[in-house]
Amino acid sequence: MRTRSAHEPQLPDWLDRPCIVGFGITGRAVAEALVARSCRPLIIDDAPSEHARAAADRLGCELLAAPDHDELSAALASATVLLPSPGLPDHHPAFAAAAASAVPVRSEFDLAALWDDRPVVAITGTNGKTTVTTLVTDALSRSARPALAVGNTPTPLVAAIEDESICTFVVEASSFRLAHSHRFAPTVATWMNFAPDHLDAHATLAEYEEAKASIWHHLGDGDTAVANLEDPTVMRHAPAGAVTFGLSTGDWHWEGDHLVGPDGPLLAVSELQRAQPHDRSNAACVAATALAAGASLEAIRATLREFSGLPHRVERVGAWGGVEWFNDSKATVPQATLAAVGGFASVVLIAGGRNKGLSLAQLSEAAPPVHAVVATGDAAHEVAEAFGPTGVDVATASDMATAIALADDFARPGDTVLLSPACTSFDWYPNYVARGEDFTALVLERFRS
Repeated sequence: MRTRSAHEPQLPDWLDRPCIVGFGITGRAVAEALVARSCRPLIIDDAPSEHARAAADRLGCELLAAPDHDELSAALASATVLLPSPGLPDHHPAFAAAAASAVPVRSEFDLAALWDDRPVVAITGTNGKTTVTTLVTDALSRSARPALAVGNTPTPLVAAIEDESICTFVVEASSFRLAHSHRFAPTVATWMNFAPDHLDAHATLAEYEEAKASIWHHLGDGDTAVANLEDPTVMRHAPAGAVTFGLSTGDWHWEGDHLVGPDGPLLAVSELQRAQPHDRSNAACVAATALAAGASLEAIRATLREFSGLPHRVERVGAWGGVEWFNDSKATVPQATLAAVGGFASVVLIAGGRNKGLSLAQLSEAAPPVHAVVATGDAAHEVAEAFGPTGVDVATASDMATAIALADDFARPGDTVLLSPACTSFDWYPNYVARGEDFTALVLERFRS
C-alpha cells in the first residue's frame, strides 16, 4: 500500500494553471490539496460567501467573484484544467468556456488518484447510496480494514487521502463527480439502481445515465463490478462477470425469509431492524459489495443486524392515536417516494417542494396504499395533478405546520403519515436535513404538547 505526503514530485502539466469553479466543501478541499502541493489555483464562484472569501485569502488564491461572460472566457482560456464543484450544472457557462479553449475537465477523483493508490470502493445509484456506503464502511472496519466514507459526504476523497490510518476509501459516487472524472478506477464498483433525477443539472436523462455507467468504464483485472440484477438500466451497462444482487434473484438475494449468497444463508429477515423492500434490497447490495471489498461474512452480518437507519430516510418520529409518523425528507425524486410508500399498508402522504425538472406523474402509482395527499411547496400543483386521476383526497398546504395539521385530519387509526416529498427542499428550506428536522420538531410539538 502506498500513501503520499503533501510534498509531491512534479505535478503533471495539466495542473500548471488549474481553475476551480464553485467554492463549496469540495472546491475548498481541492484548493487546499493543490496549495499543499505548491500549486495555487484560480478560484471562481458565482456568489462567494464571506467564509469562502476568507478561505481563498488564507490559501493565497485569487478569487474571481461572479464574472461576466468575457471575464469567465478569459479566465478559462488561460487555464490548463477546469476543476468543477460537484453539482455545477451542465449548462453553467464555465463548461462552454472551457470547451471553447480546449481546456480539459477533471474531478476531485482524478486528483486523489494522482496522489494515492489505496483501494477505493465506489457506490452509485439514484436511491440508497448513502445507506449502502455507510454500511459497507462499517463492515470493512469491523473486518480490521479501517475504512472511511467519502465523496458525496462531508469528506471529499481528495481530503480523505491525507489520513494514513485508512485502508480503504468507500466513495459515495454522485453522477456529478463521475461525469467529470477522466479515469476513475475503483477496485469494487457498485451501481444500485437508476431512475430519472438531476435533470436540473444534467443536460439530458441519457447523460445522467452515462455518468452513472462510467463507474465501470475503467475496471481492470481483479476489480469487481456489482450490479442490481433487477434493474434493466443497470444491467444494460453491466460488464461480464459482475456480481449481482436483488430482492428475489442474483448472486445475493432473498430466498423466503433469508438473505442468501453463493455460500448459503447469511441472516434472517427477523434479524433486521428495518425490513421494508428497499431495506432488504440494500442489505443484499451491502453483502455483495462488502464481501468483494474484503469484509468478512461475520462482520457483514453484524453490520446488518445492528443498523437502525439513517436520519431523514423513512425515519420513525412516533405514534399517536394509532397513527405512525415518518420523516423521509431525503426522498427528492418520485422513485424514492414510491419505494418508501411501498413499505406501508395505508398512507397519508406529504409531498412537494421544488421539482428537479422531473415528471411527478408516476406518483399516482402510490395510490393505493396512499389514500390522502397533502401537497406542498412550489410543486404542489404538480403533486395534486399527479394524484388527480386516482380519486384520493388532496389538500394543499402553505407551510409545514399546516401540512402536518391537514395530514392529521386525513389520518385514521392504522395509518402512516409519511413525509416523502419527491422534490428538493429549496423552496422552503436550505436542504433536506432542515426540512426533515422542522417536520420532526413540529410533529413532536403537536402531539407532545
